[in-house]
Amino acid sequence: MARITGLIEATGSLIAILLLWMFATNGGAISDFLLPSPAAVLARMGDDLKSGDLLSSLSLTLENAGIGYLIAAVTGTVLGILMARVSAVKWFFDPLISLGFPMPKIAFLPIFLLWLGPTDAARITVVAISALFPVVVAAEAGAQGVEKTLIWSARAMGTSQRDVLWQIILPAILPTLFTGFQIALPVALVTTIVAEMLTGSDGIGGAMLGAMRFADSPGVFAGIITIALTGIVVMRGMEALRRRVLRWHAENA
Repeated sequence: MARITGLIEATGSLIAILLLWMFATNGGAISDFLLPSPAAVLARMGDDLKSGDLLSSLSLTLENAGIGYLIAAVTGTVLGILMARVSAVKWFFDPLISLGFPMPKIAFLPIFLLWLGPTDAARITVVAISALFPVVVAAEAGAQGVEKTLIWSARAMGTSQRDVLWQIILPAILPTLFTGFQIALPVALVTTIVAEMLTGSDGIGGAMLGAMRFADSPGVFAGIITIALTGIVVMRGMEALRRRVLRWHAENA
């Protein structure tokens, strides 16, 4: 009963919205064109799943988002640590990070389309740049917060710079770094969807745009539900990965 009660508390607002949606569409208060019923949306998702269109679009979206996210995670981690450890790197990149962080990075998409054409490479590039900034900031903040006495003691005992990085700095910044990863993950997914809508990709964003052009309301809402469910699964997966990697940390005590 406790688990059932907790599940209801966690999903109460979603259940309320779903019931309101059902009553509004079944009662005829809103036309099916403006708001299709949940049954119609689920039926459309089932048809797309059977035909393979849903899995094909979703796999392309996840592929582009995943590649861009991995590039941002690796590059952002390295750059953030270097900014915290090397003054020249800090001097060069800090103004760029400060200037670019508040900017909507999707604004660079036309430039990448000119350079790379309407290809997956252009979409992956804008995704990587969008997800890069949270990771850089988190990595730099974590590296700056490492206890200097630990580093000095290790260096005094003859520990190499490489061992200091792998055995002291990286373990110390993992909690902060994972926070940056968790922030960058939905950014990468959202940027991918928007880029697909703007470029007419075969991913979920492009499928939603095509459904909109043909006034296919169930197709549009099916895309929205697919994106929402995908986002939940991806974020829960990242939370599980954080708990597993940081099982030694005090936050999991």
